[in-house]
Amino acid sequence: METRATPVVRLERLTRTYAEAGRERRVLDGVETEIRTGELVVLLGRSGSGKSTLLNLIAGIDRPTAGEVWLEGRALGRLSEDERTRIRRDRIGFVFQFFNLVPTLTVAENVWLPFELRGRLGRPERQRGLDLLAEVGLADRRAELPDRLSGGEQQRVAVARALAADPALVLADEPTGNLDLDTGLEVLDLLDRLTRRAGKTLLMVTHSREVMGIADRLLSLDHGHLVELEPPRRA
Repeated sequence: METRATPVVRLERLTRTYAEAGRERRVLDGVETEIRTGELVVLLGRSGSGKSTLLNLIAGIDRPTAGEVWLEGRALGRLSEDERTRIRRDRIGFVFQFFNLVPTLTVAENVWLPFELRGRLGRPERQRGLDLLAEVGLADRRAELPDRLSGGEQQRVAVARALAADPALVLADEPTGNLDLDTGLEVLDLLDRLTRRAGKTLLMVTHSREVMGIADRLLSLDHGHLVELEPPRRA
């Protein structure tokens, strides 16, 4: 179990290599950091620098070549595939660039999906989902299918879904990358506000410099190494 002294995420000499055309490509090279409860951490880096690889390792989707990912004090490398799947289901919320809503489910059903995957969708869970839809300003669209919503509205549904099952960690991979600037900033403000109010830890991958202003910490991946940058001062 996590305690106040236990980081939500701890990366320990994390290395990931791939074989390309008969040669080894080292995407991550001994990455180390800690991310604590309630922090909003922004991860920067050029395209192909390994940002999505790092998120996949933290989520237990991929396995490192060497090193370890610790989530709430548990070493993911020591867990079975089923155990890592349960951790993703129960302890991590995801927000993606392209929303990843299920097109055949209504807005409310998409938000309830994490509870369905747990096999527990009763009245309290349904009400929590509806409360989150109200928080993101979409209570009146709960019976709509996703294709009736704008891109910004779909991403707001995705934010509600990510928070529905009360995760310890939210991983956001370019959450504003498929939106225009104004809509992206609205979604960003919403994600920041809801995760902070719930005391959640948020790790966000982005290319957007507008995002940096809300970060508690800035990390940058450069040639496989993780570098901590000074966050810009908030106005």
